[in-house]
Amino acid sequence: MSSTETKVVFWGVRGSTPTPHPSSWRYGGNTPCVEVKTSPDTRFILDCGTGLRLLGNRWEEKSTEHGIDAHILVTHYHWDHIQGIPFFHPFYQSQNRFHFYSFQSKYLGPESLRKVLEAQVASPYFPVNLSMMTAAREFREISGGDQFEVNGTRVTARWLNHPQGCLGYRLDTPGGSIVYAPDNEPGVPEFDENLRQLAAGADVLICDAQFSPEQLATSRKGWGHSSWLECVKLARQAKAQNLFLFHHDPDSSDKMVDGYLLAAREEFKPSWAAMEGMTISLNEKGVDVALRDSRVGQRRRLRFSATISGIGEDGKSFEEKATVRDMSLHGAYLALTNRPALQSDVRVIIEASAADNHPSLLSLRGTVVYTEPATEKYKTGVGVLFVEDEDRTRD
Repeated sequence: MSSTETKVVFWGVRGSTPTPHPSSWRYGGNTPCVEVKTSPDTRFILDCGTGLRLLGNRWEEKSTEHGIDAHILVTHYHWDHIQGIPFFHPFYQSQNRFHFYSFQSKYLGPESLRKVLEAQVASPYFPVNLSMMTAAREFREISGGDQFEVNGTRVTARWLNHPQGCLGYRLDTPGGSIVYAPDNEPGVPEFDENLRQLAAGADVLICDAQFSPEQLATSRKGWGHSSWLECVKLARQAKAQNLFLFHHDPDSSDKMVDGYLLAAREEFKPSWAAMEGMTISLNEKGVDVALRDSRVGQRRRLRFSATISGIGEDGKSFEEKATVRDMSLHGAYLALTNRPALQSDVRVIIEASAADNHPSLLSLRGTVVYTEPATEKYKTGVGVLFVEDEDRTRD
């Protein structure tokens, strides 16, 4: 990566509790953990949910004898934001060093974050004690309004509206600005203003969108979370460049999150739904989003004629004839003249042969998970992940 490029990777995007269920596998079921890399030697971790384990495994694969030096920003101490701590392998390696930041809880007193870490591996809740965590650890208590610098990145903290306290963070990096606000309920002027100031002009706004607007107004009011609609309002007020819906409810299926994203994009076009494996690159050219880790399943080289319809990057609808070339039970690879938007819906209607030799049409709904230049001139290679098993045929 260049000296002015920042990379953001989502390792956990689900709120409240992990959700290892078929209905939530596409966006992911791990609880909050976001990696931010502002230079080859400067790394941040935003929260320590169960996604932290996957990040640790990746870092171990690429570890060197020089070790890891990283800064961990914890928003608050609820289970879904700390439960990955005991399973993060780099904590158990002496060549590594970690700098922890969070606030002093009125329930825990001084050195709250240290106490939280120690409690995670205390008997009888975990079979390995703290002495096995041989990585160097430093703890710094911060509060809303605090600001500090780490290797050219300015970190700002603001209080959010969440039970028992929560900090939102803004990272002004050499590549651009990132705001991380995973747990916040709108409606209290003081906290609303905090968040607007934090998000002002952000290149990337990661926002709590756990509930629907209807839930937030009724059955989930007072729970400390927000909705896609409130995130859109914030993005507009703050003049953010890109909005990422985050902290998906454990009861929200992938299809429900699809619906929230579609509604958000109708109000604020540069909206995304955070997904495990999603990577954001920020530099002087702007913001780029990639979903390459969503390519799953064993592909087979096949050729089907198909009609593809969807929404292009310009926001306009399109329909064209194409050939499906690679296909699996999970998705397909297409070469299109149009370039559909990432995370947009497409309809793939495949011309198949029925048992009576009469032509039949198989209609499938998919979501776009990556785009790249195709081998054919003026074509775009498009990866589509099938998101529901309609399996509808037409004579």
